Amino acid sequence: MEEPGRWRQMRSAPKDGSRILVTIRPSEQGPGAVDLVYWAKADQSGGDAWRSSDSAPGRVIEYAEPELKCWMPMPSANDGPLLLPSAWEGQDEEELDGSGI
Repeated sequence: MEEPGRWRQMRSAPKDGSRILVTIRPSEQGPGAVDLVYWAKADQSGGDAWRSSDSAPGRVIEYAEPELKCWMPMPSANDGPLLLPSAWEGQDEEELDGSGI
């Protein structure tokens, strides 16, 4: 997927199982929000639908097409050096937070 950072119409969203960002329309349950979703084909948990990546067996979060306003590709981990932290260059691992204990 190319050109991250631009919202697109839902009708152009990929239905190949890849994860994308979507804007959920505001409703009586709350304001609009962004979620990470993927298209899932029908299975024992339900029919063809957009599912939240937070879904788990027995706790599937599905969105109907009208609930979703727009989508954008997931940003790449390689978008540029300004978006990525530098590698740790310390000498002693005890300097790091979370020493692995």
